[in-house]
Amino acid sequence: MNLSLTILYMIMFFSGIGSLCLNRKHIMMSLLSLELMILSLFCMFSLFLAMELNDMYMLMILLTFSVCEGVMGLSSLINLIRSHGNDQLLSLSLKTC
Repeated sequence: MNLSLTILYMIMFFSGIGSLCLNRKHIMMSLLSLELMILSLFCMFSLFLAMELNDMYMLMILLTFSVCEGVMGLSSLINLIRSHGNDQLLSLSLKTC
């Protein structure tokens, strides 16, 4: 049972990496694939901590960092949409900065 869950979480993680590499058009899709990767890491880490250490404080630290990552990504997305009007990476240029 635990081996099948570990394999499932690893498939989730690698599908997040694959979608991050393949979706280079919109920033929102990149943020969603990053959140998928964080979610799979959280599930793997919680499974490992529940089985081995019985210490759940590290999960709170991981959740704190993942929330900070999500907030920073969304604030960057909002600033990009306000300045350029869309979230496409092709509309960005270093000349406009």
